[in-house]
Amino acid sequence: MEELLLTPLHEEHLKLKARMIPFDGFDMPVQYTSIIEEHFAVREKVGIFDVSHMGEIELRGKDALPFTDYIVTNSVMKMRDGDIKYSPLCYPDGGQVDDLFVYKVEDDFVLLVVNASPNYSVKDFTWISQQKGGFDVEISNKSPDYGEVAVQGPISEKLMGPLVKGDMPLKELKRFKFMYGELFGKKILISHTGYTGEDGFEVYSKAKDIVDIWNGILEEGERFGIKPAGLGARDTTRFEVCYWLYGNDIDETINPLETGQGWAVKFDKDKFIGKKALLKVKERGISRNLAGLYIPAGGIPRHKMEVRKDGKKIGYITSGSYCPSLKKVYAWAIIDLPYTEKGSKVNVVIRDKEVEAEVVDTPFVKPVNKR
Repeated sequence: MEELLLTPLHEEHLKLKARMIPFDGFDMPVQYTSIIEEHFAVREKVGIFDVSHMGEIELRGKDALPFTDYIVTNSVMKMRDGDIKYSPLCYPDGGQVDDLFVYKVEDDFVLLVVNASPNYSVKDFTWISQQKGGFDVEISNKSPDYGEVAVQGPISEKLMGPLVKGDMPLKELKRFKFMYGELFGKKILISHTGYTGEDGFEVYSKAKDIVDIWNGILEEGERFGIKPAGLGARDTTRFEVCYWLYGNDIDETINPLETGQGWAVKFDKDKFIGKKALLKVKERGISRNLAGLYIPAGGIPRHKMEVRKDGKKIGYITSGSYCPSLKKVYAWAIIDLPYTEKGSKVNVVIRDKEVEAEVVDTPFVKPVNKR
């Protein structure tokens, strides 16, 4: 068995008596107190997550932006410095290498934030490097050099605003923007995206500085009721608002037109990897779709469990969870058309038993920017 990697905050998690589990090659905290308590800290006040396992790939050179535009499905050529865009990263057949965030630093410098390293950052880095061709761009996997924490919750700006020194007050940093600044005397990049559906910020620093930043935010956040939050609450919060998790809801076998990511596929671009395959899918129409399910009773659906109709397999679960904010059980599933119509009744096989489920609208909880 391969030895698990440790984030720079590993010792801090142990000091807080976190329950640790293997996750994407890292030893990560799943919870500190309870998933429910941490979930509601994020929903009602503020929580802090260690996300230093995420991957960072730097693209530098005069073709940094056009190269990015070629490898991702979204359009990035008109991005301004400080802009962030979400995008699938596809294979030629339309399946997804990953989904990622594009940070446009300058015309000749793009930062790609990819899913948890090393499993995905190495895969992504290898794939991206193979696409270089004649582009004048230097591609570097800088994941080990970065530390990252996510501060999430409705009062995250109230906590972080007075602490961050940057080119503008933090309250003026709009959604899907970032800036450079200082925090506790450390140089940082701070972004305003959020994976929990709540307001929040992501703080990137040198790996050696992230411990001081983590402890500083926890200390300053005490009066706001801040809680350290683990992977458990990260999953329940993102699932309630139906944000995709690579390896569960999307992977190399699923194209973005089947999952509701079509808004991030720009067919008006001259070319991008996967365009031909995705155009064919668009022209003939999709045959399956990612649909929300409500399960009134009978257990919690887990990844890859079968979805059936009249005894016939029509799909499978991608993610399923008890949703603390709703006190109900929901799931996401890839299901064959036409069974994805709202109100359709299907069955999920849980512990060898078919459990009834109903197709419902998504997201289950509206993200804060859509409330």
